[in-house]
Amino acid sequence: MRQKLTIEMKRNLLLSSAFFLFTGSVALAQSGPSAMAAPANGQGSSPVSYASVTQLNGMLTQLEDTSKKTQGDLQKLRIEKWKTDGSYKKQALGNVDSIQRNLEGALPEIIGQLRSTPESLPATFKLYRNLDALYDVLGSVTEGAGAFGSKDDLQSLSTDLSTFENTRKELADRLVNLSTAKEAEINRLRTDLTKAQAMIPAEPPKKTIVDDTEPPKKPVRKKSATKKPADGSKPADASKPPTGQQQNPQGTGKPQ
Repeated sequence: MRQKLTIEMKRNLLLSSAFFLFTGSVALAQSGPSAMAAPANGQGSSPVSYASVTQLNGMLTQLEDTSKKTQGDLQKLRIEKWKTDGSYKKQALGNVDSIQRNLEGALPEIIGQLRSTPESLPATFKLYRNLDALYDVLGSVTEGAGAFGSKDDLQSLSTDLSTFENTRKELADRLVNLSTAKEAEINRLRTDLTKAQAMIPAEPPKKTIVDDTEPPKKPVRKKSATKKPADGSKPADASKPPTGQQQNPQGTGKPQ
C-alpha cells in the first residue's frame, strides 16, 4: 500500500510539473513582442533531432502493436463464466468495453497527433495521461482474470499490462526530457525578451505647459448720468420748440 501511494505521488508530481512548464511557455510566448518570433541572433527554434524522432517512432509502433494484441486478448475473455457474483462480472464487462473503445478510437488519434508534432509537450502529456488511465483499468481486468479466469487469460493480459507499463515509463522519461528542454527554451526566451525591450528607444516624457497668466481685464465703461436742474424741473427736450412758438407747416412765408 505504501509503495502504491509513493507511485501515485510521483505520478502526480510529474503531471503537475509538465502542466506548469506548458502553461509557463504559453504565457511567456504571448507576453513577448512580435519581434520575439524572429530572435535578434537570426536563429529560430532548434530543429527536432533525428534520434528523438526515431526513439518516438519506435515507442509508438510498439504501442500500436500492443494495442492490437490487447484487443484480441480481451475478446477471448469469458467473463460470464467467471466464478464470482453478477455485479463484479458486470463491472469487469464495463471495464473491457471501455478499454476496447479507447484502443480503437482515442489512442490512435492521440498517436497520430504526436507523430505530426513529435516535440509537442501537450501531445506527449496527453498520451501519457491516456496510457495512465488504460493501465489502471487494464490492471483491474487482469486482477479479475487472475482470480476468476483461466491461466492463459492471466498470462496474456499480464504481458499486455507489462508492455503498457514499459511504454508508460519511457514516455514519462521523455516528458522529463521535454520539460527540461522547454524550461531552457523559456529561459532563453526570457533573456531575448529582456534584450529586445532594452533595444527599444525610450519615448521622451510628454511636457504639459500650463499658462497661468491672467488675461488683462477690459475697462468698464460707466454710463454718463444726466444732471437734473437745481429747481427740480425736468430738463428741456431739445426736439420740441419753446413754449409759445408754433411751427409753420407751410414754411416761413408771411400770411396774406
